[in-house]
Amino acid sequence: MDESVKIYYQDLIKIRFRHCGALVQPSIFIDSGVEDIYYCGSGNDFMQIFINIRNDHVADIKYSCFCTPEANVAVEILCDLVKNKNLKECKALNEYDICRFIASEDEEFRKKSKAIVELFNIGINRYDTTHSDPI
Repeated sequence: MDESVKIYYQDLIKIRFRHCGALVQPSIFIDSGVEDIYYCGSGNDFMQIFINIRNDHVADIKYSCFCTPEANVAVEILCDLVKNKNLKECKALNEYDICRFIASEDEEFRKKSKAIVELFNIGINRYDTTHSDPI
């Protein structure tokens, strides 16, 4: 594991993973198993992301997972990067933004970050499709 990922993970343990949990009646719910996105290691691993949207912005975001430390770090950073941002800004996010956040050049961390961004974007795009104004 990359040293910057390791340090960030150790800090998350100390603060008890600030974005871990669930939201009641989220605007968006995404499940890695349903979406066929597996990146945490074994078939028993999972990632669920809960997002509340208000006024076209991510008002709150939480996650529930059973995964590797790298995936945990990536999803925590994703939550930090998208909270209070508008959906257009969120869609521009990519795995390199997550890696740059902690200055990691680790390829495994990049792959997990990419999968988490992909999962997040599935939810945002689905929300956009069902909540867009008709022309």
